Amino acid sequence: MGLSERQKMAAGEWYCCFDAELDALRVLAREAVHQHNTMPPGQRGGIGPALSMLFAGVADRVFIEAPFHCAYGMNISLGPRVYLNAGCTILDTAPVRIGEGSMLGPGVHIYCAEHHKDPTQRRTGLEIARPVEIGRDVWIGGGAIIVGGVTIGDGAIVGAGAVVTRNVDAGTTVIGNPARALAAR
Repeated sequence: MGLSERQKMAAGEWYCCFDAELDALRVLAREAVHQHNTMPPGQRGGIGPALSMLFAGVADRVFIEAPFHCAYGMNISLGPRVYLNAGCTILDTAPVRIGEGSMLGPGVHIYCAEHHKDPTQRRTGLEIARPVEIGRDVWIGGGAIIVGGVTIGDGAIVGAGAVVTRNVDAGTTVIGNPARALAAR
């Protein structure tokens, strides 16, 4: 027997996103996200309880502002003191790991899914999932977009509105679309 669509997704193979098991997992995520986004801040604390239980890992002193959105949640791991500002979206079809002390500005989006380039294949829901790794003490400015398969090194800075399509070395500042290293002055 072949792999399920969920197993293919987890293995980084092409899979069909129009799958009943994946649909059910997205429903669970939407429920947890809704709870997080609608709880009074004093009750929610740093992260809504259902969202915290859904994530692969949540360390101490994580804070996620509302509104927040994720696709599955089960692929997200947050290190200590991670902060996600309002409007962050993580489409976590693959693992997304955010290291200790990293901060994401408002409206930062992380997209792990890549749809098939062939329109006939894309119409069938064929996509592939690529992980995102964000190191420690990274600052990602508001409105930045991080695509799947990218690693951002410790201490890096991603400028507001940047579109990150390639790895970012530790301690590097990148800006623009596509994001490029800031020239030394």
